[in-house]
Amino acid sequence: MERVSKFKIDKNLDLSSGEDLSIGIMNLISTEEHLFYTSQKTKNPKYLDLLNEVRLIRTDLMKKIVKNPEGEVWCISKHLLASSMRLMEVGTKELKKGERKKAEELFEKSYKLYSLFWGLNLSTDQKASALKMPEDKSVFSKLSDIIQHAIDCCRE
Repeated sequence: MERVSKFKIDKNLDLSSGEDLSIGIMNLISTEEHLFYTSQKTKNPKYLDLLNEVRLIRTDLMKKIVKNPEGEVWCISKHLLASSMRLMEVGTKELKKGERKKAEELFEKSYKLYSLFWGLNLSTDQKASALKMPEDKSVFSKLSDIIQHAIDCCRE
């Protein structure tokens, strides 16, 4: 994380803002998925209308991070974020069940995918160093605590 946080996305957006934005985009992707499944389960077309609105917002926000969408970089970026979010969510479920080792393995994979997203989208010659996993695994412990807090808040 330290190495990634040193990079700039552009002159007006520091990586910390980009990280916040990317997490917001992850949640919008998840919202799109939930709206799709809800539309299919309920057969109510209003959910597809909402899905389209959310997609437009997500697309607009992704343009702030995905600056050079050559080839399939746009879709790869979206799927890396979506996969990272899903693995994080599965990890939180494992953590809740008391399966800390499984949760940490999932969090590590989630973080790797998230790092790959940034490696793909950072405009720097040092992309490769951003892709390395941190030696200090305490980041996953901290991430677990943060995610657990978020789960608890969602229940309230």
